[in-house]
Amino acid sequence: MNLTGQDLAASAPPAPVAAAQGLVLPAARIGRLQRWLDRQVTLEVEEVTLPISRRRYSIAKPDQASKDRLFAAARADPDRQMPHWAKAWASGVALADVVVQRAEELAGHDVLELGAGLGTTACAILETGASLITADYSVLSLAHCRYNTLVNARRAARALRFNWRAPETPALLGTQSRGGFRLILAADVLYEGRDVFPLLRLIERLLTPDGMLWLAEPHRKTAQRFMNTVVQHGWESDSRAVYGPWPDGTTDRVNVHFLRRATFLDRLPGALAGWRI
Repeated sequence: MNLTGQDLAASAPPAPVAAAQGLVLPAARIGRLQRWLDRQVTLEVEEVTLPISRRRYSIAKPDQASKDRLFAAARADPDRQMPHWAKAWASGVALADVVVQRAEELAGHDVLELGAGLGTTACAILETGASLITADYSVLSLAHCRYNTLVNARRAARALRFNWRAPETPALLGTQSRGGFRLILAADVLYEGRDVFPLLRLIERLLTPDGMLWLAEPHRKTAQRFMNTVVQHGWESDSRAVYGPWPDGTTDRVNVHFLRRATFLDRLPGALAGWRI
C-alpha cells in the first residue's frame, strides 16, 4: 500500500466517536481500529518482554505476507520509506525498559516520540502518565502504535504523520507547547546517512533549552556518525549499553544515549563517538 498526503484523509484510521456519556471506552476504540487494520494487513500478536523490568506487552504486527507486500509497495515509492516499523526491534524494547526504570522523569510531561514503530516504547511512556505525541511517516505505523497502546496501556498517544527528513515540518512545529518539548525519544531511526542532519535540525528546533533526547540504536555506523556530529555541534551525552534477550532471540548490545545541549564545547568526546569519560 502506497499512501500519499492526498489520500491520507480517506485512508487514515477512524477517529473515535463519542459515546452517550461523552467518553469512548478503550474496548470500543480497539474494536473499531482493529477492523480498520484488518482491511490493511493480516495481524499477528507477539509477546514482548522487556529484559530488565520484565514488563510484558502483547504487540500486534503485520504477518510475514503483509510485510512482504508493504516492502514491495515501498520500493515503488519515490521517497522509499521502507516499513522497518513492522518489527519489534531491540532498540525500541531497550528504550521502553529505560522508560520503565526512569518513569518519574516522564510523568506529567509532554513527550514526543519520533518513529512510532509498533508502539512498544509508547506503551511504556503512556504508563508513566506522560502526555505523548507519536510522529511517523507511515499511517499504518501510527495505527499499529495506537492499537497496541490502547490494548496494553489503555491510553493512546496523539498521532501525527510527517516526514522528518523534509526540510520543513510545520505540522509538528505547530504542536509545540510552552516553546518545545522537554523530552524527545527515538529508537532505531538512523538507518541511512541522509538521516543525520535532518534529525539534528529537528531536535535543535523542538527541544526546550534544557530538554533531552533519549536515543536508542544498535551500534550502527550511521548512529555513530550522528553522535560525532551532535557533539561537534555543542551537545553532550551520557550513554549506557543494554543487552537482551530481544524479541528476535538475539542478545546484542543496544546503546541508549541521553543527549542535551552542552554548557561548553568539549572537543575530546567528538573523537569518542559521544561517549563521555
